[in-house]
Amino acid sequence: MRGNPAIAANGATVVLREDAGKTIIEAHGDWTIDTIGRVDAPIRQVEASVEPDKIVIDLSHLGRLDTSGAYMLGRATRRCGIPDGDFHYIGEHPTARRLIEEIRQRTQVCPPETPPGFGFGNALGRIGAGLEAALSETVETIGFFGQTITTGLRTLVRPSSFRLTSAIWAMEEVGVNAMPIVAVLSFFIGSVVAYMGANLLADFGFAIFSVELIGISVLREFAVLITAILLAGRSDSAFTASIGAMKMQQEIDAMRVLGLDPFEVLVLPRVVACVLMAPLLTFAAMITGIFGGMLVAWSAQDISPAVFIARIHSELDWSHFWVGMSKAPVFGLVVAIIGCRQGMKVAGDVESLGRRVTASVVQSIFIVIVIEALFAMMYLELGI
Repeated sequence: MRGNPAIAANGATVVLREDAGKTIIEAHGDWTIDTIGRVDAPIRQVEASVEPDKIVIDLSHLGRLDTSGAYMLGRATRRCGIPDGDFHYIGEHPTARRLIEEIRQRTQVCPPETPPGFGFGNALGRIGAGLEAALSETVETIGFFGQTITTGLRTLVRPSSFRLTSAIWAMEEVGVNAMPIVAVLSFFIGSVVAYMGANLLADFGFAIFSVELIGISVLREFAVLITAILLAGRSDSAFTASIGAMKMQQEIDAMRVLGLDPFEVLVLPRVVACVLMAPLLTFAAMITGIFGGMLVAWSAQDISPAVFIARIHSELDWSHFWVGMSKAPVFGLVVAIIGCRQGMKVAGDVESLGRRVTASVVQSIFIVIVIEALFAMMYLELGI
């Protein structure tokens, strides 16, 4: 019999001895998180040099034991095919074996991460992982949209369950508070379009046609697109941040415990607010965009406001206005769905919140651009 003690004045102590071809780990003292650091090296030595089926743990002299100490003791036999077998233990302790088995079942040893490669196969692997992630995001977003629609239909059956106060608050945040930045940006977009018309059309003697250029571009495309992008950058991130903060503080779990549906309380009012306020913001963007173009046409091309307005009325069809307005509710719905879904996906840490806010804005802008292109092709085929 050979002893190899790791002695400490207080706390954990381990004695390693051999008996009948077995290596016995004899645990002494209290194995807690404050004391087990001094016995880590002997346990690792046994793990590296002894077959796991020949390791025996002696619990006769063990004192107090917490989860850290149980993990360290159980680590020695983890590689064995039967890590919790009776042949691994001698001596008695009221809780040690049960705690060691419980810790082993609830922990998983992960292999070290392999550094990323740079070969062609690794590049294909990363592309495939990205496509799989994109497909998963698409499926989950469609599922979230379906659940929101189901909640909305259920609310139509029971109108008293609709959170009117939350919806009005969201309308103020989405619409009223966003009006100044939408109006200012659209004003400058209209001005830029007018300057482009002044530079290009004046060379051919067609400066008057800059009125149609401003009107069609602002009414059909720029007003609604700028509104949607600003909603994605401003309101969408706010939705994700507010819902994500509630998720981190377990307020959403508390809602479910109280019998409240988070979709009914948090998601549906924001979706309704975006769908209703997006057309109003788009209309404001149209007015300010045309006004900015009119001022530039007046100053740069000497087209008076009276002539500008008269030509708008006489040459532009109402279809241009309705084309732009028809896109607004769709963009508002998309922005709200993505923002709320990303907020509901936030985990319990600030890093997750930051990633979800970024993903919310990026996904919203990307999908808005894609839908805008689909609308343009559809209206082109319909001749509208």
